[in-house]
Amino acid sequence: MARTARSMRHMQDALSHSGYAVANVGYPSRKHSISELAPLAIEAGIAECRKQRAAGKIHFVTHSLGGILLRYYTNDRDISDLGRVVMLGPPNQGSAAADAWRRIPGFGWLNGPAAYELGKGLDSVPLSLPRPAFECAVIAGDRSIDPVTSALLDKPNDGRVTVADTRLDGMTAFRQVHATHAFMMRNSQVIELTRAFLATGNFPTGECSQ
Repeated sequence: MARTARSMRHMQDALSHSGYAVANVGYPSRKHSISELAPLAIEAGIAECRKQRAAGKIHFVTHSLGGILLRYYTNDRDISDLGRVVMLGPPNQGSAAADAWRRIPGFGWLNGPAAYELGKGLDSVPLSLPRPAFECAVIAGDRSIDPVTSALLDKPNDGRVTVADTRLDGMTAFRQVHATHAFMMRNSQVIELTRAFLATGNFPTGECSQ
């Protein structure tokens, strides 16, 4: 949340060099609810991808909230040309950090309505979603540069999301890497794992770590 498309520039460049036509889509994460953000972000990405290429699958590489937006969108909408999905640091089991910080004055003003929907309570959007029907890999970070938030979370965590909370029932592949939540999309190992999954449908070691 509260990031721009520039945060994914390293990933964008790496995938472009691998031959992919890339749509790096930003969205106003602090201004809308998840139900409003999902079509806004996902449909913009789909439109740009379809404009860039005549045929083929559309793969998604998401970070944090982006993974939840894709899950929400595909829950009741079909993307006929959907390919593979790589989720980086997604709060698939809800965010304990969101629950902890929502009691702090100014939380909503700083983070917007979607942040209130990312927790583990009755209003949790991630916990309300079914298992996805698409090929999905999850990459979780276990390094934090935020000792305050990290102290509120079970270990290991990436400073925002615990490794356990990134996991998703039905995921095709899983990998834990030594990277932070904020910068994992720039991590060379994360980039290589993403390339591998988009190309082959799995990580180099083959099996999904459970």
